[in-house]
Amino acid sequence: MNEKQRRYRTVRAYLLIAAGTAVMAAAIKSTFDPIGLVTGGFTGIGIMIRRLTQDVVKGGIPIWFTNLVFNIPLFAAAFRLKGAKFIGRTMLASFLLSFWLGVIPGIDLAGGDILLASVYGGVLTGTGIGLVLSAQVATGGTDLIATLLHMRFRAYSVAQILQVIDGLVILAGMYVCGVRNSLYAVFAVILTSYVSDLITEGGKFSKAVYIISEQYLQIADAVMHEMHRGTTLFSAVGMYRQEERKILFCVVSKKEVVTLKEYSKQIDPHAFVIVTDAREVLGEGFLEY
Repeated sequence: MNEKQRRYRTVRAYLLIAAGTAVMAAAIKSTFDPIGLVTGGFTGIGIMIRRLTQDVVKGGIPIWFTNLVFNIPLFAAAFRLKGAKFIGRTMLASFLLSFWLGVIPGIDLAGGDILLASVYGGVLTGTGIGLVLSAQVATGGTDLIATLLHMRFRAYSVAQILQVIDGLVILAGMYVCGVRNSLYAVFAVILTSYVSDLITEGGKFSKAVYIISEQYLQIADAVMHEMHRGTTLFSAVGMYRQEERKILFCVVSKKEVVTLKEYSKQIDPHAFVIVTDAREVLGEGFLEY
């Protein structure tokens, strides 16, 4: 990678972090906070604290302040345990999220409708998280807690630990904001995960197909010359009869998989065909890098 490419990737990463945290903050201030949806994370804790302190502080303790205060000691611990390189851009993303939470005005986009709030908030938050993850960083908070706890509890993955932590936050939100709101918050979390996966893994799904057949040469010829797709041949051994078999592997679009199955059936009615999802395919006639 030359210097120009390295500079481009760095600028792109910072732009993704800035845009992603801005979208996340807009979702929190304009959908989750106005209606009291606690979807986990430090921002969810911030929503609860703001509501609980409204009688003590005018408007309650702001979410940006809570997010910043909670993250500072967490980053100090991460710096000590994992080093400066580990927390670099993640610290920037966390501070930017607090900044956007402080400057973006709170406007109720859903107009008080809890279903619309969970949908809007889930989509916007998923978009923001997807953009930040595309820069290969996180925003601190419970993600960072889960990463640090994983060092102590190796038997559990970071994702499993994170689910437990965010689940506890949502349960606490049930006490502060009500059961009904918490159920919609769970729906928003599921939608957030789906949208962020679409952005990070690609929204154009393809199909990976494995074909086991004695007529593998004819099927491969049809794939290459009729469908204009490439295919790869593997050698394998069937354990039941201890016989050597040939396996064709190819990747096609969702529309083309029907044609591929038809060709396989016409050439060899006894062909064994396995079709699986390919979340993202880059190069060779599919998406470009």
